[in-house]
Formats: sequence, structure tokens, C-alpha cells
Amino acid sequence: MNHPSSPSLRLAALAVLVFAAATARAGDTTPAEQLSRWSAQAGAPGNAPRGQAFFNNRHGAEWSCASCHGTPPTRQGEHASTAKPIAPLAPAFNAKAFTDAARSDKWFRRNCKDVLSRECSAVEKADVLAYLLSLQP
Repeated sequence: MNHPSSPSLRLAALAVLVFAAATARAGDTTPAEQLSRWSAQAGAPGNAPRGQAFFNNRHGAEWSCASCHGTPPTRQGEHASTAKPIAPLAPAFNAKAFTDAARSDKWFRRNCKDVLSRECSAVEKADVLAYLLSLQP
């Protein structure tokens, strides 16, 4: 039987702590790193006022980003057709927003196709994220 201070028990406790710390992190990136990535792809920094206009514009279609995420997107939104709740999109109001690169890419691709009937460009992503990062409590 292992004593509570045995090396194997201490090692197991350490493994649990390391696992908990690793899973507590929201993802593999930060909103600032995402903005930097999309700005680099765009060849220019994101523009918050342009991002705000893009976010609120319907682009000739039925929906805008704001249709589901709200204006401003600092509170829980609601999907326009399913009524499912959507966490706040602005990073200052949602610690997990834009902290997983694959998830961010997936949702930008899906939502841009809903709003624009095409994928968003790197410029559009950088602008929208610059706008979202400008929203503070």
C-alpha cells in the first residue's frame, strides 16, 4: 500500500494538476494572436470602425453578424432561425472567444457563408476582430 507521501502518489497528484492546468486554458491561441494572424494575411492591420460596419451590415442578404450576435455583441446572442443561445462574441465579455484557432476558422467560415454566401477574406476577419477587441466593459 502506498503511503500518502509516496513518490507514486505525489507523481499522480502532479499529473492531475498539470492536466487540470492544461485543460483550464480556453484554447491554443489568444484573440490578439488571431488578429495578428489575420492582419498578416491581409497585409494590413484590422480596422475597428470598418469591422463594426461590416458586422452590422446585411450585405444584401437576410442576416448580418449582428442578427445573431447582437449589437453590440457583448451579451448572449440567439441564433436567428434556431433560437439557440450564443455566448457573447466580444473577447472582453467571453474569455473563450477566439482562443481556439480551428474553432475560430470553422465558425468564421460557416457564419460568413450564412451572411455573405461566401467565406470572409482575411481583411474582413481582421476588421471584425479589431472591432470585437475594441468593445470593453
